[in-house]
Amino acid sequence: MIQTAIDSEVEGFSERHSRHVDERARRLMVKNGSLPARDILTGAGAVVIKQGRVRDKSSDAGDRMCFTPSVLSAYLRRTDKIEELLPWPYLKGVSIDDFAEALQSLLGENAMGLSANVVVRLKEKWEEEYGTWNRRDLSDKKYVYVWADGIHAKVRLADAANKEQCMLVLMGAKADGKKELIAGNAGYRESEQSWSELLLSLKQRGLREAPKIAVGDGALGFWAALRKVFPDTAEQRCSVHKTANVLNKMPKSVQPKAKGDLHEIWQAETRADAM
Repeated sequence: MIQTAIDSEVEGFSERHSRHVDERARRLMVKNGSLPARDILTGAGAVVIKQGRVRDKSSDAGDRMCFTPSVLSAYLRRTDKIEELLPWPYLKGVSIDDFAEALQSLLGENAMGLSANVVVRLKEKWEEEYGTWNRRDLSDKKYVYVWADGIHAKVRLADAANKEQCMLVLMGAKADGKKELIAGNAGYRESEQSWSELLLSLKQRGLREAPKIAVGDGALGFWAALRKVFPDTAEQRCSVHKTANVLNKMPKSVQPKAKGDLHEIWQAETRADAM
């Protein structure tokens, strides 16, 4: 995402100064390779970023312009809020103005310098990548376990109708133990219809075999949808959510010990050990 934003800014800067020419009508502002790559630590892990180099060939050094992307300061090595931005395009209903607001949550006031053209390029790129991923073929997939949850992004939604929306997420584990993200759609956590649309899309994308076991919070609308779309899949409550629900009913003074006892119960090898 950061790389796409930088590339878009380079293109926009170059286009804005396309009329900056010499006496022979040759462009003075030209792209000239890339600066050395550097690692940026984000909330999603370390990513390698390469900034395109833009060169001003004006003969007068005092008139030369220098390009610095607003999304990447010269010595930036860490950005903490990128994960807060990732769900925004799919939860908000993207418009150019909305993206500018979303980028400010990540980049601060520097994001004000992003032109409309840059935002449009980012929007098109993200929509294309998400659409391709969300339509990928699943005909060769077999999931033993799936985990379902609704994740609320830490962003401010201006539309009251969207405030209850979240990202419906389905993770899966195959027989070899490898986990992967299966689907992620905007929807309502307690809505059977929202979860039905997500599960039916898996069949439409070729998933033939129902998962063996589904795990999730008891309050999800996921369960009603699962029983209709994949009726043979066994159901299991998420131990993390269940533990939190039980602890919420207890005095805070006993919660630490109770939490340890609950962990011993659900981690026990046999029912007898759990008792």
